Order: sequence, then C-alpha cells, then structure tokens
Amino acid sequence: MMGFQRFLKRVFDLLAALAIFVVLAIPFFIIAILIRIDSRGPIFFIQERVGKDGKVFRMLKFRTMVENAVNMGRGIEVEQNDFRITWVGRILRRFGIDELPQLFHILKGEMSFVGPRPALPHQAAQYSASERKRLLVKPGIANMAMLKGWNTLSWKERIRWDVWYIEHWSIFLDLKILFYTAIIVLLGKGQYGAKGVVEDYK
Repeated sequence: MMGFQRFLKRVFDLLAALAIFVVLAIPFFIIAILIRIDSRGPIFFIQERVGKDGKVFRMLKFRTMVENAVNMGRGIEVEQNDFRITWVGRILRRFGIDELPQLFHILKGEMSFVGPRPALPHQAAQYSASERKRLLVKPGIANMAMLKGWNTLSWKERIRWDVWYIEHWSIFLDLKILFYTAIIVLLGKGQYGAKGVVEDYK
C-alpha cells in the first residue's frame, strides 16, 4: 500500500507541475522581464542544495535580491527589511512566487511538492544520525515545519518536524500540508523569525 501511495505522489507531482507550468507560462515570462528591469543581474538565483540520499543539485529561484547580495549585509541571512531585496523581489517573496522555478526540479524528480526544504551543504554536514532522516525523501517546496511556525521556528525545530513528517507520511498528510501552506503563504505569516531574520539565504 505504501509503495502505491508513493507512486501516486510521483504522478501527482508530475501532473500538477506540468499543469502549473502551462497555466503560468506567460506570467513567468512577465516576471522574468520585471526582474531584469528592476535591477541588474540574472533572472534566476542558483544555489547548491542537498537532496535525497545526500545528492547535491543546483536549485533555482527567481532572483529577489541585488546581484552579489551574499557578499553584502548579513551574508546568507535575510532580514525582514533587508536593503538587498529588490522592489520586485519583495513582492515575489511575499507570496512565495520566487519558489515557483522549483517546479523544474519536481519534473526532473529532484524535488516534490511536499517534503523537507533542501538544506545547504554546510547544514547537511552537521546533521546528527536522526536528522539525516531528512535525506531519505525528496526535498519539497511545502513542508510540515511551515504549518508549525515556518521561519519563527529554530533550525533544529524545523528539522524535528521534517523527521516527524517522514515517519508519519501519507498522501492525505501531503494534501493537508499543501492546503494549509497555501493559506499561510497568502497571509504572509511566519516568513521571518522572532528577530526579523531568516537564516536560510533566499
């Protein structure tokens, strides 16, 4: 039964990603133009992340910061009113639109709609034995930690919820996470931690 559910998960990922690509093809093109008009630099922000079984891949996002932002300000940390975030980037972040290029990784089989957020290599290198369970599944765009506080949670708390998700996974749980994630993103809750900072560079 579990194997059939995992098959359904992959079928859902493929069909939903293809459908969204078709519907958003023109909006994607418009977003790309706005990013280029708004600030100098590439359309996409590309960063190495760790996926299933510890495999490293180059993850795409729409660029929301000025060029070479990682060498300015707080580096890989992002403040709520970070001066490096562009005008267009602030809108993209507010509604999670910057994450949509990751549909490409879902089609490639590197990611899923639901799963632990893909860690940076230096973060994965610090995992304990139990935390390495995060690497047993494909990383996702939405995740259990988003429902429990998102970036208001500490990094360790987010990992614990990811491990809980892996141990209790089901198709129903994925659908529940997707439903509530959509609400959370629209309301803009939990995007920044208690100190107004996101440790994960976007």
